Amino acid sequence: MSSPNSMAPSKWWKEAIVYQIYPASFNDTNGDGMGDLPGIIGKVDYLKELGVDVVWLSPIYDSPQVDMGYDISNYKAIHPPYGTLEDVNRLITELKKRDMKLVMDLVVNHTSHQHPWFLESKSSLSSPKRDWYIWKKPKYDDRGNRQPPNNWVQILGEGLSAWTYDPSTEEYYLSLFTPEQPDLNWENPAVREAVHDILRFWLDRGVSGFRMDVINLISKNQSFPDAEVVLPGHVYQPGHKFYANGSRLHEYLHETKIKVLDHYDTMTVGETPFIDDVDEMISIVHGDTGFLNMIFYFELMDIDTGPLGKQDLKPWGVKDLRRIMNKWQKTMIERGGWIALYLENHDQPRSLSHFCDDSDEYRETCAKLLALMHLTLSGTVYVYQGQELGMRNVPKTWDIMTEFKDIEAINYWKKAQELYHDQPERLKRAEEGLRAKARDNARTPVQWDASANAGFCPADVKPWMRVNDDYPIVNADLQMKINGEEDPSVWQFWHKMIEIRKRSAQVLVYGNFQLVDETNEHVFAYRRVAQSGETWVTVLNFTGKEVRWCVPEDVTVSEWVIGNYHGSYSSKALSGTITLKPWEGLLGRDGR
Repeated sequence: MSSPNSMAPSKWWKEAIVYQIYPASFNDTNGDGMGDLPGIIGKVDYLKELGVDVVWLSPIYDSPQVDMGYDISNYKAIHPPYGTLEDVNRLITELKKRDMKLVMDLVVNHTSHQHPWFLESKSSLSSPKRDWYIWKKPKYDDRGNRQPPNNWVQILGEGLSAWTYDPSTEEYYLSLFTPEQPDLNWENPAVREAVHDILRFWLDRGVSGFRMDVINLISKNQSFPDAEVVLPGHVYQPGHKFYANGSRLHEYLHETKIKVLDHYDTMTVGETPFIDDVDEMISIVHGDTGFLNMIFYFELMDIDTGPLGKQDLKPWGVKDLRRIMNKWQKTMIERGGWIALYLENHDQPRSLSHFCDDSDEYRETCAKLLALMHLTLSGTVYVYQGQELGMRNVPKTWDIMTEFKDIEAINYWKKAQELYHDQPERLKRAEEGLRAKARDNARTPVQWDASANAGFCPADVKPWMRVNDDYPIVNADLQMKINGEEDPSVWQFWHKMIEIRKRSAQVLVYGNFQLVDETNEHVFAYRRVAQSGETWVTVLNFTGKEVRWCVPEDVTVSEWVIGNYHGSYSSKALSGTITLKPWEGLLGRDGR
């Protein structure tokens, strides 16, 4: 079948519903308090019933777990608490039985400092693998004090240098994320071939593609210049201008595509931070000439990010949401690209807490509002574990140093206490930003039922991370059992919306995107229009107050198909003025 956009022919990965699993927090079957591969296998039917087509696993490879598996010490072995390679084979088999696919997380900008490649690289200046990583000699200041090669700041180490000194060889290695994650040197052809070998290893096992972690960081400016000072008073500065989207990025991606990916039926999605340039985005994912199928964009995630970083919160409104969505929807549709639709993942807070009202009063309403938006936009839909249940951020009463586990959060909080110990108001703002945006918010165990530990692990076992306190009222068992005809649970609403999206893929996946009522301060509304003329209208009240919305004269709706206030949507007026309840969303169809 053909799509309305001639630059975007139909593909299985465009219509797929992708479900991201964070293995440590999904389902524990061996009683060690950590999720595992058998636990995932045991929930395959749950995923199939929801409507999932593709399962994406965050890293399951052998790892010291400094950064929860994004520090890999062996790409061809499994982290023992998760299981074995045989478990992966079983998972692939069980998914294929249900016409589902598996996508792995590919982390090849860096490895663990315990990877054999790095151990050999650091063993001596003459090591055959010395140039598999990025080594530089120290600089010295006027007083003769040793300094890093440049002033780049570490991404996960608040205020620390992106370079780590190795006293045994008296040189620094680049470690953009943490000292335990040295960056690979993609300038070396042997490194690239080793990466290609990893890809083939997993594709030959039956994996259907890869989510490519920070893939646009693999090409660095080889002069490694100092970054501009944008953080006054800080020694080290953001250097992404020189290590993101480098001059050889397209070359490396093209080489990987023609040598490996083109020989398999794969789905590839790139995580591409620090890209602001639309042309650069399109060049990577253009349907005819691009290198990857799709990318994650960060502008929506940063809608409330201030100039000092993601924990620096700033206010936002419907106009900001409308601008961002319109930009990326129209850009991809009109210029032949494709995008990954996501509202949360393992690196982001819960979308319910991020974009709406996660109070007990509005939690379900807002979770459904976001599902309604998420499933009526163009792009491939990504659902993060627990999103389909309306899971929310951790309670603000949790102690950061004892309950938070993420290295980024811990480093940030230690630095904030050091910097603002005598500025209580500034420290309070730092804490508010951290609690709102910490990655730990999305890493609590999945809430399967109302039993102890939410059914994630046995009652007498302490889970690796505390279960959110609300599990007795927010869990899968409860949501799947209630009478959904009268008032669907969040899970049931997701299930219904996924059915609608799949049934109407020609308009909701491939159709054109048109804003409706472009200046409204409270309502985000848009049309999706198929080549056949089939038209759907989505109306979203992104405020916690009742709003009267005047349906524009050029918008025709023959029926409201679904809404997040069950029972009230079908009686809404089809034209004129509509009263929208707080956080109310409607999906209408023009059947004329």
